[in-house]
Amino acid sequence: MSSIRQHGPRIIHIMTSPENESMTEQHYLALKARDSRFDGLFFTGVTSTGIYCRPVCRVRTPRRENCRFFSQAAQAEHAGFRPCLRCRPELAPRAGAGSHGAEARVWSMQDASSILAGQAAELIDTPERWGDTTPSMQLLAQRLGVSDRHLRRIFEARFGVSPLQYLQTRRLLSAKHFLTDTKLPVSEVARLSGFASVRSFNTAFAQHYALNPSQLRRSACDGGSSRVEAGVLLKLAYRPPYDVNAMLQFFASRSVAGTEQISLLPSHMSISRTVSVDIGHQHYSGWLVARFDAVGQRLELRLSDSLRPVLPAMLARARSMLDLDADPLAINAVLHASFPRGDGLRVPGSLDGFELAVRAVLGQQISVAAARTLATRLVQAFGEPIETPINGLNRLFPRPATLADASPDALGRLGIVKQRQTAIHALARAVLAQRLQLHAGADVANTMTTLKDLPGIGDWTAQYIAMRALRWPDAFPAGDVALHRALGLQGSKHPAKEAELKSRAWQPWRSYAVIRAWKELTT
Repeated sequence: MSSIRQHGPRIIHIMTSPENESMTEQHYLALKARDSRFDGLFFTGVTSTGIYCRPVCRVRTPRRENCRFFSQAAQAEHAGFRPCLRCRPELAPRAGAGSHGAEARVWSMQDASSILAGQAAELIDTPERWGDTTPSMQLLAQRLGVSDRHLRRIFEARFGVSPLQYLQTRRLLSAKHFLTDTKLPVSEVARLSGFASVRSFNTAFAQHYALNPSQLRRSACDGGSSRVEAGVLLKLAYRPPYDVNAMLQFFASRSVAGTEQISLLPSHMSISRTVSVDIGHQHYSGWLVARFDAVGQRLELRLSDSLRPVLPAMLARARSMLDLDADPLAINAVLHASFPRGDGLRVPGSLDGFELAVRAVLGQQISVAAARTLATRLVQAFGEPIETPINGLNRLFPRPATLADASPDALGRLGIVKQRQTAIHALARAVLAQRLQLHAGADVANTMTTLKDLPGIGDWTAQYIAMRALRWPDAFPAGDVALHRALGLQGSKHPAKEAELKSRAWQPWRSYAVIRAWKELTT
């Protein structure tokens, strides 16, 4: 679909698979309409140009007989197509809300192979889960407890490409993203994208895209803005509908002074935050600003230079925090009848699962405003100071080691009762001991069990953490009082049980049902 012919014609080997054969004329109709609801759910390879594009590409629609449809960018690249320089496939939302494995575990409870393949894709898609280690086929299989051969077989059956081909496409598209949006040195782009050396990066880029990184950068810089601002700016996309105001209102009502600021101005809908992350054996801190472009259905993400070493992980965390990869078509098909006014609502996430968990504990059985007050006191007492170019952003949320060592007296002076003090200490120590993983893609069942084994943490808190920190799309805090009011169950003798029964019709998207129910209480 791109009118840019980077090089001369090349031989295109069209991959055929059950996934491709099942694609229908609906894809071509969505392509003709440039329907952004399908962005990232499929890609179109055009045999006359050798290019593959997103459905939203603005160039002239190709003829139907020249189109080949793929559900994964890796499939298109394996078939010999190069990514479009205009619509930029690397910006597309990823397929599936809550990640591949989340949907597989809900819909394919009897299909262990599908679940395992989804878990492998989750590992590939989440760079921070590898820490300082470079992922490989052997390590991937080892983590999943299967042989290399078995992993390749089940992965190819589900995604149409091998795990290494999938990983290679992720690396190349990440590199293309950084080369196009930033002025980072090519050597740094290669490292951030997961390549072992600049030479291997240049070779892979030339083989797959028929141009070298410098050529792509020169093309991206032509006509670019001369405005210079602090930090690194990257673009991301999402599928409509997206109720930006509702998302930012959710964060605003819970914002903690010093660590985050929310702007609801129509000209600058944004969230600004300080960031503190531990990845591998390293600690990083800085700031970010995420600004919504509702017209372009994009997000502009600016991060401090101090976060450059962990850009891939920060991109994944930002996408998770703002739920950019949700698939409204799938979600609304299940929930629209029960919550017709919530089609654009997303599940707010978190940049830091530990922070979210601590704030969930602080919010037990008290109002949102009261929980916000406690969190603000905690940050002022234990948060490390930080300098940022954003007025009012000057504190980091306390790290696990800091809260693990905090004395009961010091916490008590903030108004935190003993039961919550005990829970916070237990959370911090479990995270430090690596017994608890609080990030998107973590094993939900094991994490929920570990959480509920900690003192002071019950089902409500565990479900809330699963919903927002683990990004589990089917979390459901059945005992939530506000949820009971929204569902008209406050007079029931067994509201939690009735809520649980009622929620079965909303699987596997009960997290989204909860957000829609809460929203109805404020409208």
